[in-house]
Amino acid sequence: MLTKYLSVFLISMVPLIELRGAIPVGVAMGLPLWQVYVIAIIGNMLPVPFIFFFARKVLEWGADKPVIGKFFTFCLEKGHKGGAKLKATAGRGLPWALLLFVGIPLPGTGAWTGTLAASLLDMDFKSSVRACMGGVLLAGCIMGALSVLGVSAFGAVAA
Repeated sequence: MLTKYLSVFLISMVPLIELRGAIPVGVAMGLPLWQVYVIAIIGNMLPVPFIFFFARKVLEWGADKPVIGKFFTFCLEKGHKGGAKLKATAGRGLPWALLLFVGIPLPGTGAWTGTLAASLLDMDFKSSVRACMGGVLLAGCIMGALSVLGVSAFGAVAA
């Protein structure tokens, strides 16, 4: 039983998969949805402070390195360009835009990407964590509902 919870926790920490993959896996393993939801949120939010404080520094550090430099520079330029567009469009509503971006349960729109974007946009830590947390809660609700409906529908077909 503990290995199932640990699996949900670890899956929710993986970039691009995050809780969007962890919640359906946990529900498919037969774990209670509310427990899967809580564990997936904790696992998904755990890397956020590290990403916020260190990802930008790592990208800037690696931008002039021989093998990784082009990719790191691309990431920085893409982040700055996209961030400038988002800032111009959202204005003072930037935290709400970040919340909605993180809350859309699609690959690449989770807490990892949202936190990196917040770091590149020079958002303050508190408002970026709040926005990411709100987005993760929203995505968790959506994925929980879809998982329960999907598992229920599968159970009805298989029976």
